[in-house]
Amino acid sequence: MKNLRKQDSKIYELITGEMKRQQEGMELIASENYVSKAVLEALGSVFTNKYSEGYPGKRYYGGQMFTDPLENLAIERAKKIFGADHVNVQPHSGAPANMIAYNAVLKPGDTVLGMDLSHGGHLTHGHPLTLSAQIYNFIGYKSAANGEIDYVELEKLALKHKPKLLLAGFSAYTRKIDYKKFTDIAKKVGAISMFDIAHIAGLIAGKAIENPVPFFDIVTTTTHKTLRGPRGGMIMCKAEFAKEIDKSAFPGFQGGPHMNNIAAKAVAFAEALKPSFKTYAKQVVKNAKVLEKELNKRGYKIMFGGTDYHMVLVDVMGSKGVTGKEAEHALDEAGITVNKNMIPDDPRSPMDPSGIRVGVQAITSRGVKEIEVKMIAGWIDEIILSHADEKMLAEIRKEVVKFCKKYPIYPII
Repeated sequence: MKNLRKQDSKIYELITGEMKRQQEGMELIASENYVSKAVLEALGSVFTNKYSEGYPGKRYYGGQMFTDPLENLAIERAKKIFGADHVNVQPHSGAPANMIAYNAVLKPGDTVLGMDLSHGGHLTHGHPLTLSAQIYNFIGYKSAANGEIDYVELEKLALKHKPKLLLAGFSAYTRKIDYKKFTDIAKKVGAISMFDIAHIAGLIAGKAIENPVPFFDIVTTTTHKTLRGPRGGMIMCKAEFAKEIDKSAFPGFQGGPHMNNIAAKAVAFAEALKPSFKTYAKQVVKNAKVLEKELNKRGYKIMFGGTDYHMVLVDVMGSKGVTGKEAEHALDEAGITVNKNMIPDDPRSPMDPSGIRVGVQAITSRGVKEIEVKMIAGWIDEIILSHADEKMLAEIRKEVVKFCKKYPIYPII
């Protein structure tokens, strides 16, 4: 970054500071990961200069001799990973991807049945403060007492409210869903089925969990998180929805696609097709299961009865009398990054909730396995129990930094 260092030292210092933070700290936020140097190079390429409104073969600008094959390559690779009939790689991120999908198949006022935010759903699945909730009528469903989805209750809600769209997907829910039962309910009430797989796309790509794409009418995702690509979005759908999805993306919701981002997506998709990515995805699930067991052993209540994916949602307030905000801050001070998070029907506020969400996909990218996860669980417990002891947190931070140096993100960059 010699040019940046010479031209804008302030930005250079912020970037290098963030690099140091990532290298010396332990990233356990469930929505973050580390991309490869090849993905970083594509993201910072000259494609950032190019405007490409439209789609391959149907652009509104000239000079598309390299953008068209680039976008087609990203689409082909995504189709190969997920077995989708149609793929649109232009969404800028996950929330836009969901809005584009809604706009493609819904009219203002149509009913959507989606998971309640406090039970692990996403903001774009109907939170009252979001734009989508101002346009469509969202009805929330919740997990049952055992942490799983009650499909009998879900069917009752669907029959009662007759949604136009039945929505699966989550940001903190950690259990597998039954794809067939879910889509059968959608068919029974004449609803379109949609699954937001943003958190688990990489686990699906790596064949650590079953692929839902053949079951659902529409599947949206981010391209980062477990998929380990750049910050971005993607929509997959059955052929009958392809035209409306594309029209909704452009010109309906977005202008020109970010071709540098699409280049980085294509690189990440190629990486996800390698055998090593399957090994990675399976290790993520193993690591998450160990984290669940180790925290449970130390007296922490794991929400939804456990995890089948890359993360756990932990009730720290109910388990240790420490709020999610306090736990997040203490862990941050000790060099471990998580996020405070609501738990099902949380009586506390979103900015100071009862829980924390902890993911293992990023540390798994660094080479961490089960034995190290046990050590990490011990640190998490020690930090939460000593959350007000600044001296103790500083001592643990030294241990965390020493540990992280054994697992470099980018040895040379």
